[in-house]
Amino acid sequence: MTEIKKDYPASLSIDYSEKSNRLTTLFRIFMIIPIFIILCFLSGQIGYASEPTDNLIIFGAGFIFIPTLLMILFRKKYPKWWFDWNLSLTKFTTRVFSYLMLLTDQYPSTDEEQAVHIEIRYPDASKELKRGMPLIKWFLAIPHVFILVFLYIGIVFVTIIAWFSIMFTGKYPERLFEFVVGVMRWSLRVSVYACLLTTDKYPAFSLK
Repeated sequence: MTEIKKDYPASLSIDYSEKSNRLTTLFRIFMIIPIFIILCFLSGQIGYASEPTDNLIIFGAGFIFIPTLLMILFRKKYPKWWFDWNLSLTKFTTRVFSYLMLLTDQYPSTDEEQAVHIEIRYPDASKELKRGMPLIKWFLAIPHVFILVFLYIGIVFVTIIAWFSIMFTGKYPERLFEFVVGVMRWSLRVSVYACLLTTDKYPAFSLK
């Protein structure tokens, strides 16, 4: 299991397995369909998502972005139940895409943590969040999004290589695994900063 760093109010780790299931890997693209349809309905992506990486970069559109922005802007509040929904959807989305990208053989659960571990700290909005920041975070995050687009293109090729590796050796190469998880970790930090709005701390340009 990758060590979870505590210096940012959001973290991601995925348990690495020394052995992958060849059979489920072979049919992964078909096995993912039922749970992916559920995710699309929950995140509002039916008829809108043109690329899988759209969901990975922003972790879906189902979180309550505009109401959260308005609540922070005018009341400096972040309702706990909104946070819980955003967190649960983020975890579920990450489990689905981790399964799709062959990082785990566990079929995505709608509620159990499984091999994917995400921590996002609930903010004290009145003390930690500035009123006007949600209005400009999307702009400040543009450099991250630009880089992440290319990194996710790299993930597509890495996943293809990993698929062949699993077919022939029964194992996902560990260095490639760490790269993919690192990109997802970076993406999570950007999502927490610019979309979930749970922190004003600018995310690091790092896979760690």
